[in-house]
Amino acid sequence: MKRIFLFLTLPLLVLLFGHDAAAQQKSPRIGIAGIQIENSVFMPNRQPIVGVPLTLPDYLSPDSAMGQAATWLPALMGRGGGRGPVTKESYDAFVDQTIEIIKANMPYDAFWYYMHGACSVDGVEDPEGYFMEKIRGVIGNDVLTTTTMDLHGNPSLKVALYSDLITTFRHAPHDDWRESHRRGVVNLLDRIASGKGRPAYKAWVAVPVLLSGEWTSTRAEPAKSLYAMVPEVEAMPGVTDAGIWIGYVWGDDPRNQGVVMVYGDDKANVEAGAKKLAQKFWDVRKQFSLEAPGYDLEKCIDLAVASKKKPFFISDMGDNPGGGGSGEVTWTLARVLKRPEFQSTKGKSLLYCSIPGSELVEAARKAGVGGQAEGYVGAMTDNSYEPPVWLSGTVVYVSPAPDPAQASDPQSGRRSNIAIIKTGSIYVVVGTSSPTPPLDGTGVDPSKMDIVMVKQGYLVNQWYNMQADWVMALTRGGVDQDFKSLPYKHIIRPMYPLDPDMPDPELNVIFVPSAKHMFGR
Repeated sequence: MKRIFLFLTLPLLVLLFGHDAAAQQKSPRIGIAGIQIENSVFMPNRQPIVGVPLTLPDYLSPDSAMGQAATWLPALMGRGGGRGPVTKESYDAFVDQTIEIIKANMPYDAFWYYMHGACSVDGVEDPEGYFMEKIRGVIGNDVLTTTTMDLHGNPSLKVALYSDLITTFRHAPHDDWRESHRRGVVNLLDRIASGKGRPAYKAWVAVPVLLSGEWTSTRAEPAKSLYAMVPEVEAMPGVTDAGIWIGYVWGDDPRNQGVVMVYGDDKANVEAGAKKLAQKFWDVRKQFSLEAPGYDLEKCIDLAVASKKKPFFISDMGDNPGGGGSGEVTWTLARVLKRPEFQSTKGKSLLYCSIPGSELVEAARKAGVGGQAEGYVGAMTDNSYEPPVWLSGTVVYVSPAPDPAQASDPQSGRRSNIAIIKTGSIYVVVGTSSPTPPLDGTGVDPSKMDIVMVKQGYLVNQWYNMQADWVMALTRGGVDQDFKSLPYKHIIRPMYPLDPDMPDPELNVIFVPSAKHMFGR
C-alpha cells in the first residue's frame, strides 16, 4: 500500500508543479551532487577524484512525471580515473569546485546526495560525510535532503546526520541499483508534496561485522533471508524506509562496519524495525559464506581443467576492480601462463578478463590481426604481489584507434582500447582492468570457452547466467579475502570475523538528530 501511495503521488506532483512559467516558480528546486568511488586502502596506488558533470537519470527526463515535478539542478559527480585511495589535494579541489556550482544554483528546497559510500581519501576519515557537511554549510539546514547509497558503503553518523532521508540497495549483485536510487527520489518528492518534510525519527545501529560482498551475496543464504526482512520493516506503519549496509571491508576507518538505518514518523516502529534488522544481522554472522566454493588458485584451475562443464568460471577475487582493487595485479595471470595444460593451442581454451597494457595494445595494432605482438602488461603501479608480465602471442582482435574526442573520458577510452592476445590456448584481454570487457564483435565468444577467468568476486548477472560451473579463487590483490591478514589500524575493535570470539554487542539504537536540531535552529 505504501509503494502504491508513493507512485500515486506523482500525478499530484505534476499538478502541483505544472508546465507553465507560473507553475515553474512553484516547483521545488532540487540540487544533486555525489561521489561514486569504491577504493581499497590496501594498495600502493593513488588516484585523483575527478568531478564530471552529473547527468540526470532517465526517470528524471523532462517528459517524465518525476522530471516535471521539480527543477533539477545537478552539480558534479566525483569519479575515479584509477584505483587506490584518492589524493587529498584532488579531493579538496573537487569539493571546492562542486561547492561553487552549488552556490551558483541556489536557492534549494531539497538536495539529493547521490553516493556510493566507500571512497577512501588520504588524510580524510569520512570523505562522504565531510562532503555532505560542506554542502549543508552552503544550502542551509532547512533544506530537505535524501541520500542514496550502495549497500557496500558506510553510512557514518555524520552521513546519517546530514541525511533527512536515506536508502540503499537491497541486492548484491546490484541489479536493483536504479530502483534504489529512484526510491530515494520518490521518497523525497513524496515528503515535499505531502508537506510532511523531515521524518521525525532516524534510527542508526552499528553492527560490528565487517565482511565483503563475496561473503554476503543476496542470491545466497543467509543474506537472502536477511534482506527479505527489509521490505517487511519498511511496510510497518509510520516507517518510510529501512536499509542494511554490509559496509566496506577494505577501508580502514571507524566508519567501516555494518550498519542498519530505519526512519519514519512512528518512533516505536522505527526503533523496533531497526533493532529487529540489526539483531538478525548479528545472529546470522557465522552463517555467511562464499557464494561459490572457494579454493586456492591451483585447485581452482585443477577443477576447471578436469570439468566437462563449459564455460567453467573462475573468479580472480583478490584483484576485483569492481570491489576496489587496482585491476592490474599480475599474480594470477603469471601463474595461469605457466600451467602446462594451456601451453599448446590444443589445450582447453581459457579467456582471461582482463589486464591493463596500453603498450601491448599499440603493438597489436601495428601487427594487425593474425600477427605476433609482445610486451609487458599489468603491475605498472600495483606491483606488490608480482612484477609486470611479459606477454607474447597472436593478435586475435584489436580495437580501432581511440577517438581523440574521447580523450577527456578515461573510462570510455580505457574500455574501448583493447586487444586480445592468444598464447597457447589462453586468450588474454589486454588494455583494460574491466572484468566485463566489450567482447561483442571481437570474434571471441565467452560462452564457447572451456574456462573463463574474470577479475571479479561474485559474478555479475552477465556471467552468472552464462556459467555452467563456478569457483572462487582466493588470489592476491588489494581486495584480498583473507581479512585477518589485512593491516587494519583504525577500525573499531572487536569486530567479527577478525575477533571471532567477541562478546555479543549491545546493538544500541541511536536516534540521530536532524541537521537542523544539531545546530539548534
